[in-house]
Parts: sequence; C-alpha cells; structure tokens
Amino acid sequence: MAPQPLLAAVEVRRQFGALAALDGVDLAIGPGEAVGIVGPNGAGKTTLLNVLAGTIAPSSGTVAFRGTDITRAAASRRARLGIGRAHQVPRPFGGMTVFENCFVSASTGGGLRRRAAYERCLEVLTLCDLDDVADRRADTLGLLGRKRLELARALATNPVLLLLDEIGAGLTDAEAEALVVMINELHSAGIAIIWIEHIVHVLVQVVSRLICMDAGRVIADGEPRAVMSDARVVDAYLGTAAA
Repeated sequence: MAPQPLLAAVEVRRQFGALAALDGVDLAIGPGEAVGIVGPNGAGKTTLLNVLAGTIAPSSGTVAFRGTDITRAAASRRARLGIGRAHQVPRPFGGMTVFENCFVSASTGGGLRRRAAYERCLEVLTLCDLDDVADRRADTLGLLGRKRLELARALATNPVLLLLDEIGAGLTDAEAEALVVMINELHSAGIAIIWIEHIVHVLVQVVSRLICMDAGRVIADGEPRAVMSDARVVDAYLGTAAA
C-alpha cells in the first residue's frame, strides 16, 4: 500500500469570472519531499499556492493535509497544522525589529506560548543567518535580508510543509546560492517544500521533482531533467525558439 501523502489536492479548480486560473489540478506531496513548480506567467502557480495556503478558496475540488480535509480551513488554521508560507515580495512589519517579526509569527501564526515562541525565534534567526541583526528594524534590511526574514517568519510557525513563492527573485547569483544552502538545510531537516521559481538552475539544486503548469493545468510532472526536456514544457515555458 502506498504511503499517505502529506498533502493532496484533487481536481482543484479556481475561477475568476470567466478565467479558469486553475483547471482541474491534481497534486500529491510526500512527507519530506522537495518539489519545484515552473511555468510561464499566468500559468496558475501562485494561485495554486494560495489555495494550498488557504488565502483563497478553490471553486471546486479538495485539499487534504495529513489525511484531513482542509479545503475550507482558514490560512491561520493551516499555519497551526504545519503549513508555512513565504511570499515572493517580503511583507515584514517594517516598524518592528527582526526578532519581533519572528515572534509575532511564532506566537500568533504558530500558536506557541511565550517561552516556546522565544526559543523558536532564536533557533530560526540563527538558521537564517539573522541573529546578528535581530534588534534591527525590518525596514532597514536589504533585499537578501528581507528574503531571509520572510523565510524566518514562515519557519517560526514550525511548519512540516513550506510553500515558497519565487523567494529567489531579484537576488544576485551569490545571494541565490546562499539561499539554496539554507533551503537545502531545511529540506535535510525533514521539512517538505513546494517551491515556485523561474530561476530553474537554482530550483533544481534543491528539488528532486519538477512540475510544469500552463493555463491552469499540470502539463508535466517528474524528474527535473525529463520535465525540462519535455516538448510541451519547451513550448509552453521556454518557448518554441528554445527548441
């Protein structure tokens, strides 16, 4: 018997007026698995992450986490169940310190009591290489620092599944490599990852499985090299000129 997936989305659809942003998406993620999602702009990638995180509800279909139906569960409920989310554009509380940002996530998002939240913040700030700027205001950080803080805030909720939306966007090659090292450490610690990213050479340093979406559908799913050489992916994601 196949093991139960950590997360399973079945026939998920999301309609915005006449636009089908998601058109019957099936997705199953195993415990500790690292999966990348690629595709052209407008493919439905971020909409899918929003449905999984609970920030928007699907028009139809189901989402289950650890065998429990969470299709209509709020994002706050999912955070406490173990689903963390880092956004493409960092959204820190600019007037708060780095530590205070993490503490809010740990206590409010993760539901940890004061002492446990404090200890969790110390742990994730060290992990994300932010311990030396813990007392700085979040709005004084550079882009890499804000990206690290976005990741730290997601980790502060103590997730078993981490949803990453183009967290490498805007970084230099050196900064992106540093981010890869950090995310690989998280994966090695047993955290499952779903990562949307346009920088494919960065993505494949972490994931062992790649999914390509186009027009709200999954058009390829498998080993990264095989997916990126799939004719449908070349056509939809890379463009026919790349062939």
